[in-house]
Amino acid sequence: MSSSLLIQNGTLVTMNAKEEVLNADLYIEDGKIKKILTKDQKESQRGTDLFEICPPTTVLDAKNCWVLPGFIQTHVHLCQTSFRNLAEDLELLDWLKEKIWPMEGAHTQASLFSSASLGIQELLLGGTTTVLDMGTVHHTDEIFKAAQKLGIRLFCGKAMMDAGEETPKSLKEDTHASLDETQRLIETWHGKENGRLSYALAPRFALSCSEKLLKACHDLSEKNGIMIHTHASENRSECQAIETQKGKKTIHYLEDMGLCTSRSCFAHCIWVDESEMEVLKKTNTRVSHCPSSNLKLGSGIARVPELLKEGICVTLGADGAPCNNTLNMFQEMRLAGLIQKPRVGVQALPAKEILKMATCYGAKALHMENAIGSIETGHQADLILIQKDALHQQPATDPYTTIVYASYASDVKDVLVNGKVCVRNRKLLFNE
Repeated sequence: MSSSLLIQNGTLVTMNAKEEVLNADLYIEDGKIKKILTKDQKESQRGTDLFEICPPTTVLDAKNCWVLPGFIQTHVHLCQTSFRNLAEDLELLDWLKEKIWPMEGAHTQASLFSSASLGIQELLLGGTTTVLDMGTVHHTDEIFKAAQKLGIRLFCGKAMMDAGEETPKSLKEDTHASLDETQRLIETWHGKENGRLSYALAPRFALSCSEKLLKACHDLSEKNGIMIHTHASENRSECQAIETQKGKKTIHYLEDMGLCTSRSCFAHCIWVDESEMEVLKKTNTRVSHCPSSNLKLGSGIARVPELLKEGICVTLGADGAPCNNTLNMFQEMRLAGLIQKPRVGVQALPAKEILKMATCYGAKALHMENAIGSIETGHQADLILIQKDALHQQPATDPYTTIVYASYASDVKDVLVNGKVCVRNRKLLFNE
């Protein structure tokens, strides 16, 4: 027997190509959007109620709510959620060496499952339905197990670290062992849960990966058609070290390794020059912008309006909890807009464009624009209901501005992934 669900009385902020905002009902069947019935269509079909056309097994009342595609975060470290508030006031490389890497190296299976579970619950409650995650080196199965249980859509890969003088023994791998474990994880998890779980290769960054490993990641991506997720040009000291060691700027070096492709998503890309930006454009490499993390670690401000102007797909992510210290997409959207205004002008990044970065651009980055990121018939029902009648939102006349600048994670009322309700009335339902 098929499962079905009706979302009634909502205002759909579709994020589709027409940028439609509709007063409409949504009928969902077997995890997909089956029918969109607008107010005008309902009136023209008076006497033919949607309940009668396709009786739902579950009904969600979206009165006083915007219905949106779920947020897509394209750079997260679920393994670091349990390190929240434990790595303060350090720049990137010191932050990694002194705090993060030792804690990651100490993870057990149980502690990693707990850390990932904590992060996923926070993400779901805040309206994030899809994440691109970088695990630590060990126990990556536990992150997939947490996502399998809690219902989020996950792209994830073990961090790969086989080089670097600063890489600790607890994380440094043999190249062949890293590749063998990666292949096992691909075979175990990629495409599971009806496609809700996907593998994404995760070479950590150029300073901790050998050329052999990076080139092998390119080959594995081509062979399996899977994403590559790495850090690039986040910190000036990092960029200088890469240029000293490799003789090239970061993006040019990654291009030589075969990592600049349409299946790649580079986190940060703050310190890229014009020639590097041209490589990103030419190769259709995606970029994940993490404004809170970039500010907290003192890394800098990415030139997001310039990247977008060049046609580069720019998305959003919270990064890890210890450099943020939340996994809140509302905070990332708000900051993404605010930090550009004094830098390049108040009109540089409109609220509608920011919401696209959080939804349909994220879907494009993951090659899932035909399945998620917008509300369209045939798409997966990854949806969120955001209350729009709170005092702090009024007057809520423009959905884009109100959602980006006047709404909180606590305004998210209901969350669906693959048509399954994961959050209802602000309560997690994974145990039900």
